[in-house]
Amino acid sequence: MYEKENSFHQGWYTPATRHPCSNFGARPAGAVIDLIVIHSISLPPGQYGGSAVLDFFANRLDTSLHPYFKAIEGMQVSAHFFIRRDGSVYQLVSCDDRAWHAGVSHYRGRDNCNDDSIGIELEGLSGDTFEAAQYTALATLCRALMVRYPIRYIAGHEHIAPERKSDPGSGFNWAWLQSQCDAILPDESSP
Repeated sequence: MYEKENSFHQGWYTPATRHPCSNFGARPAGAVIDLIVIHSISLPPGQYGGSAVLDFFANRLDTSLHPYFKAIEGMQVSAHFFIRRDGSVYQLVSCDDRAWHAGVSHYRGRDNCNDDSIGIELEGLSGDTFEAAQYTALATLCRALMVRYPIRYIAGHEHIAPERKSDPGSGFNWAWLQSQCDAILPDESSP
């Protein structure tokens, strides 16, 4: 059963922990939010827990804490949601606003997927597996989004920017997500 539409208030998903960031902008006039983009992130890569991912999205990452952080210093990116390994859900940007998660992208015959998509980051490493708690939280969130917005498609970052990105990668269970959500998902056989 899909989540009730009242799970949102001004684009904020009420069951999520709010962790607002400033890396967002207005959506273009007439944008129809019909795509969810699944990403994966861990900072440093392959290490889970801690505050690094949320600090990165909030432009507060202490780059002296790990050599990898120097490579991403000054980047201003965001997503609408971040789901930790334990299934806890954080929201960084209102779904009514344009988060900066997709970059140069193309999907459904359209460029600039940030304009009309919702970005969800899963704590994980591209190509690695994800936790059952994350899948449960993701499915619940996707169903709630599908009630609130006219979502028709769910794709990975790898599908909207295949020349640049590989996440969430081969470890992500697209078949399971398809069984939970009535949306058009990418064909796993296509890059």
